[in-house]
Amino acid sequence: MQIPANLSLRQLRYFAEAAELGQFSQAARKLHVSQSVITTAVAQLETMLGLRLFDRMPHGVALTAEGHRFHQHVRHVLDTLQDALSEPTLLANALTGTVRVGASYTVLGYFLPSLLARFKRSYPLVEIDLIDMDRAEIERGVTDGALDLGLCIISNMVEPYVLRRQALIRSRRQLWIAESHPLAQLPTIGPADVAPYPYIMLKVDEGEASAMRYWHSVGHAPNVAFRTSSLEALRGLVAYGFGVSILSDMVYRPWSLDGRRIDVRTLEVAVPPMEVGLVWRSDAPLSAPAHALHQFLVFACDG
Repeated sequence: MQIPANLSLRQLRYFAEAAELGQFSQAARKLHVSQSVITTAVAQLETMLGLRLFDRMPHGVALTAEGHRFHQHVRHVLDTLQDALSEPTLLANALTGTVRVGASYTVLGYFLPSLLARFKRSYPLVEIDLIDMDRAEIERGVTDGALDLGLCIISNMVEPYVLRRQALIRSRRQLWIAESHPLAQLPTIGPADVAPYPYIMLKVDEGEASAMRYWHSVGHAPNVAFRTSSLEALRGLVAYGFGVSILSDMVYRPWSLDGRRIDVRTLEVAVPPMEVGLVWRSDAPLSAPAHALHQFLVFACDG
């Protein structure tokens, strides 16, 4: 397909923000434009492509399968452009060395790979020694000096904080349900509505402890039917209607491995977002390669 002459980067950015926030109104507020500007940009893209990119829901929008694939390409285009604009100021080719990084399961699987690929394009001579660890191991490794940086779900950390920490992204948590689930018919959904239904609990990255903090705060308890360390198993169980779950947008995909649809709904009582971030020692300076990775991640996630 030839690139349409009236396609603009602004349209792509508007689409990407709407896809990542799940609401045209939120995207408009973040980009300081009216909601009609976002709506028009998305409609123009759908007309150009001949595809429906979003399913319109009562309380927001969700990417279609085609929209999800298009969003992956658009995100790559926008990220590559941002890297190209920033690279002249980075003195990238002059830097060598190794960065020792510990990262947790969710961060490794759903957040870090594309960012590390972008970092390597800017800093080709910097080696990254990446280790899969849980949050407690990461904190010990950074404290002991075995790691330069840690990347984990910092919203799971507890006070007092020994290490410095910085949030990179805050990922909204929503209810995952099958298309045919009875909850899908409700105009609004609260914790009391969800509690009676079978609940699929994700165990990785302290998922159960995090979920139970929310349930305790709202005075209800989930009806846990199954616990799993596999996100794909959870997707399949939710998609077939065996249960529901509350998880972050960062790990959301609108279908299971066999192509069954998974819908999301925002709960009436908001669930605290999942915060992914960096941790490092406050009593020792970062090496030049570690500082470069730190600054790159902060800049890339802020952009």
